[in-house]
Amino acid sequence: MHILVTNDDGIGAPGLLALKQALSQVGKVTVLAPSHNWSASGHVKTMHKPLRVEPARLADGTMALATNGAPSDAVALAFLGIVEEPIDMVVSGINPTANLGHDVTYSGTVTAAMEGAIAGALAIAVSLDGQGGDADYTFAAQFTARLAQRIAQEGLPPYTLLNVNVPNAPEEEIAGVLITRQGLRIYRDQLVRRVDPRGKPYYWIGGDRPTGVPEEGTDIWALAHNYVSITPLQLDLTAYDLMNRLREWDW
Repeated sequence: MHILVTNDDGIGAPGLLALKQALSQVGKVTVLAPSHNWSASGHVKTMHKPLRVEPARLADGTMALATNGAPSDAVALAFLGIVEEPIDMVVSGINPTANLGHDVTYSGTVTAAMEGAIAGALAIAVSLDGQGGDADYTFAAQFTARLAQRIAQEGLPPYTLLNVNVPNAPEEEIAGVLITRQGLRIYRDQLVRRVDPRGKPYYWIGGDRPTGVPEEGTDIWALAHNYVSITPLQLDLTAYDLMNRLREWDW
């Protein structure tokens, strides 16, 4: 099996290295990741500037590829021919903070995996519920390797991916694994207004960390109770119930 590993934190991120090393026990691994941090970049397709791909060396001495594009660009470039060998699976991560609920629409980690699913590959996005600089990727990397091996054997439906969130804890402290649905994320964004040296206003989107509604069965509930959360995401976003209702309207 040939696995493409990418992320949204950049080619030098420790989560990427941990993931690459764990997955090397499962199959052949190629790393193609952004050259710098693209957190919260969303699902990007860069069409207004040239994209570059350069060789890079990871901290363990192995070679990789880095691009100035977004995480989803990295995956698209790989499938479009930068990586010549056919790719069976895309694994994106390990993000140092969780991607829960509606985070999946913003997350470069998750949308890189989405790009893999669009290309027809098996796809996993994995994030750690780290809250600071104390992230330990050991268990998350090992668990992802086991999951990758399992879905390689069992398969997934077309155009789907698994969004995995792992507690930042040793394996013996993990409560178990739950298959979950997306929870309701609560964002507490604030508009920060500032003035540059020329007297012109500029803006940051700031605010406190998001929270969520801890409804049982959701990814938010699972992580709050120290479970690994696996949320299957399907790229067919059609609202079938609403579609049927709209068909009943007098057009």
